[in-house]
Amino acid sequence: MLAPDTVPTSALVRARRHLHRHPELSLAEYETAKYVADALAPLGLDALRTDVGKTGVLGTLAGGRPGPVTLLRADMDALPIAELNDVDYASDRAGVMHACGHDGHVSILLAAARTLAERRAEVAGTLVFCFQPAEEGYAGAQLMIDDGALENPHVDRTFALHLYTGLDVGKIGIRDGPFFASSDRFTLRIKGKGGHGAMPQTSIDPVVASAHFVTMVQTIVSREVAPKDPAVFTIGKISAGTTFNAIPDEAELMGTVRAFDEQVRRSIPERMERILRGLCEAMRVSYDLDYVFAYPPTVNDAAMNDVVRRVGRDVVGEHEMVDPHDIVTWAEDMSFMQEQRPGAYFIVGARGGESTSYPHHNARFDIDERALEVGYRMMVGLGLAGA
Repeated sequence: MLAPDTVPTSALVRARRHLHRHPELSLAEYETAKYVADALAPLGLDALRTDVGKTGVLGTLAGGRPGPVTLLRADMDALPIAELNDVDYASDRAGVMHACGHDGHVSILLAAARTLAERRAEVAGTLVFCFQPAEEGYAGAQLMIDDGALENPHVDRTFALHLYTGLDVGKIGIRDGPFFASSDRFTLRIKGKGGHGAMPQTSIDPVVASAHFVTMVQTIVSREVAPKDPAVFTIGKISAGTTFNAIPDEAELMGTVRAFDEQVRRSIPERMERILRGLCEAMRVSYDLDYVFAYPPTVNDAAMNDVVRRVGRDVVGEHEMVDPHDIVTWAEDMSFMQEQRPGAYFIVGARGGESTSYPHHNARFDIDERALEVGYRMMVGLGLAGA
């Protein structure tokens, strides 16, 4: 069992609410990074680095016993969402909100770092406390890797958690293998020939071609990918034209593709282009496709998951450790670290009633703050866990 907690729940809540009031967008987490660095500075760490991956913070703690180098990570960035919660800790920044729980992640890891520093003699190996910027679409984990986050010391394994309002507070979710999906994006321009809406025969209509593409591309998932390999193809933006009675020269479509299987993921652009070539032949249009492989799938290492399960049994009990039944095609840039080092990513239930059941990235998102204690105890336990 874990030793009695040395950080009261009130301190976790106080830190989380401070961060919630003062959210910052990706790669602009300057105040958050200073808050983190100021909190780590008195702990007697062996090293403290700032400005890693632009705004990230790394703290290193050498333990009193031999063991691996373990990286514990918390992401720091907020989202461009206007908060609708009527609470005294609501965001004080118009149009910016912690709508994904990253404020809780930071408070959890700061509290765990404080406790682990106090218990340095019990730590097996070396700990790297990683406070990461820009998870929300800007690959902050990769930026930190590029800045040496996995070296000096050479990291052997990684752990990260995510507060999740789709799971009841007091539960922990973990799954072997792919846990979250890849997230790739594309911009497609379909080019035709503009003209008068009353004389379509003199034009080549890119809007009609785009409409056909939207329906045709769904057959990649429904008819070319095996049902056992979940994938999602979503077109989130279509823009064309300037007025009601004119056919435009081109239409622009933007979308995202999610997959768990790497081979399926890599096959999508070629499959899209096969459809586009046929569409061009049939409808006399042309196209430009810009396809970006962004976040790879987040794949958990079985041995690292066993460490999480071992600690989790002490924290919440055997029956509260669950394999989430719902397949979530979210993506996570912790995937970049887990491509290079064995790691485990797990979720901590944060739903405690109607007010804390809103989905992530919703303007009314909030957490049951009892989840902070669970996350804190998990991070302390992982920090103390040997190989």
